[in-house]
Amino acid sequence: MIPVRLRVAVVCATFSLVAACSAAPATTQDASTSSPEPAPSVPATGAPSPPPGPDEVVTSPNVKLVANVPRTAPLDSPNSWNSDLAFQGDYAYVGNFGGFAVYDISDPTKPQVVSQVACPSQQNDISVHGDLLILSIDEARSGETCDSESAGPDSPGAWEGLRIFDISDKKNPRYVSAVKTACGSHTHTTVQGKNKDSLYVYISSPGPEPGSATCPSPHPLLQVVEIPVKDPGRAKIVAKPDFIPEGRSADSGGGCHDITAYPEKNLAAAACFGDGWLLDIADPLAPKVLQQVSDRENFQIWHSATFNNDATKVVFSDELGGGGMATCDSKTPNTKGANAIYDIVSGKLERRGYFKMPREQTSDENCVAHNGSLLPIDGKDVMVQAWYQGGVSIWDFTDSDRPREVGFFDRGPVGESGGIAGSWSAYYYNGYIYSSDILKGLDILDISDPLTDPAKTVKMGEFNIQTQKSY
Repeated sequence: MIPVRLRVAVVCATFSLVAACSAAPATTQDASTSSPEPAPSVPATGAPSPPPGPDEVVTSPNVKLVANVPRTAPLDSPNSWNSDLAFQGDYAYVGNFGGFAVYDISDPTKPQVVSQVACPSQQNDISVHGDLLILSIDEARSGETCDSESAGPDSPGAWEGLRIFDISDKKNPRYVSAVKTACGSHTHTTVQGKNKDSLYVYISSPGPEPGSATCPSPHPLLQVVEIPVKDPGRAKIVAKPDFIPEGRSADSGGGCHDITAYPEKNLAAAACFGDGWLLDIADPLAPKVLQQVSDRENFQIWHSATFNNDATKVVFSDELGGGGMATCDSKTPNTKGANAIYDIVSGKLERRGYFKMPREQTSDENCVAHNGSLLPIDGKDVMVQAWYQGGVSIWDFTDSDRPREVGFFDRGPVGESGGIAGSWSAYYYNGYIYSSDILKGLDILDISDPLTDPAKTVKMGEFNIQTQKSY
């Protein structure tokens, strides 16, 4: 979701953009990303018609909801939204604006709550590494600890950044330390250092914010925190690399939204609000730009990126409207609020097709491309993705020019109350799809299909989605 400090400007821009979308725009491309004319998304069979009623669940024939765990106290207040997910062995970790939860998923059809930690803040995006759990804090607080309160960004002593916990005892996670970062941390990405005792964390955050004590100008595009794994209390910022080549600029709001690293390939893909960047991270403290791409015709907010397994493609997503608008309707072209598939050819990104979840949503449902991950299928490029109230879509981009949906899960509108709802993140892990629903809790889905069944044979020990590993 778009950070609060950029939301007002983006919403204003969005209304102007959507108003101009009554006819599909031409797909003119930058000279650096020329490619064949992008093909439209191919609808899946079995799409529901008419749309589901409030809270009604519908799926494609090959997808089944096998479990749902509702939010419970202390993580069930109206503003305690579920956010991102991470995985480790038989455990799933779910971020929440009120803190985080640990689930036992040894039997995915019968998940159990192991512990819940009250530690409020926006937006508590989450990752795990060994016995450490890391949360992104993108809100000025009165202090670094969990008992702090929301504070104005100009308040004396205001703080935002990273919080670090010890999760060696899953039933009793323990707060360890925190690191203050400029403009906080909207999301973060972990990269293992060459020394296994060091973990680097890339901080993604927008800014600057005029008059803010926690987000002053100038704001670095990237900050790197080093966490000594054996002594996380000594975590600190160790680098603020400026990877923008001289003479070039990023329409990024002074920061990036998400950065996906693929350390095995020495690559990262950064979605920096107005641009996408392909980076060389052979030296994780000094990323180098391989290429910058733009799509002013179709993309508004470059939100996130996903490599395919052999790192010959990158999927960039556009969070049109910041996650709070109904952009999966007939008024919005299928190249907006969607995904763009880029092939990496001779080390350069070339744009191919677009994919957008093909089932029209109502005007009451916030819907746009959001967080997703690959299914581990040898020789195929298949991804599962959250679309807020558009639900969960499983789609195949093996043919970069003609992506197609192969399965889906969808709930009807949340009801008369409206507001932000739906799947924040949807990821494939050890045979099942896990969806973090903002209001409804943790959904677990099973997809049974000849295309996706091979993924069930792949087992991962730890999975942080923004740190890709080969399978």
